[in-house]
Amino acid sequence: MNPYVVFLLYMAAILGVVALMLFLNKFLGPKPQDTEVKLEPFECGATPVDTHNVKAVPIKYYAVAIIFILFDLETVFLFIWALGAKPLTGFMIFTLGIFVALLVLILLYVYKARLLEAVRE
Repeated sequence: MNPYVVFLLYMAAILGVVALMLFLNKFLGPKPQDTEVKLEPFECGATPVDTHNVKAVPIKYYAVAIIFILFDLETVFLFIWALGAKPLTGFMIFTLGIFVALLVLILLYVYKARLLEAVRE
């Protein structure tokens, strides 16, 4: 049998099971009523102490979070590359060089844009 047909049958089976589960949950599942307690914002299981003095997180911290996640993921990719590079060839070293060059370019952009200095203020 053609591998594409097997794959399409597998995907159809997966989508069918998911659709069946959603359908059964919609019609046979519990239907909870919205109460005043249920609609309250949840904060660690405790009632909010002061709802009037809540300040939003400044947008500059999101840039730091995105930079952290970016470099964290790239570190994971470096470990995966190091574990998977058993027969070390010239092409693999070339691809590692491109990857590290992109890391350096991103780091230079972060430094030039002063993204981390904005948080100190």
